[in-house]
Amino acid sequence: MSTMEDKQVSTWRVVLAFILDFLTSFIVIGYIIAILLGGTTDAGFELKGGPAFLLFAAVVAYFIVFNRFFGGTI
Repeated sequence: MSTMEDKQVSTWRVVLAFILDFLTSFIVIGYIIAILLGGTTDAGFELKGGPAFLLFAAVVAYFIVFNRFFGGTI
């Protein structure tokens, strides 16, 4: 009897999930930071310097926290 845990996930699914998750988190977190720190533009948002580093740190933290404490990202 096989279970879902015995199945190996395809590499392309893992890569696609990572790309979609990265883009989604980058856009959502980036826009939130831009709203809070005044980096919004007519076309979306633009972050430079400290806010950009904050965005990169928040995206990395997103992956670490969700994978470690929740077993995966959204």
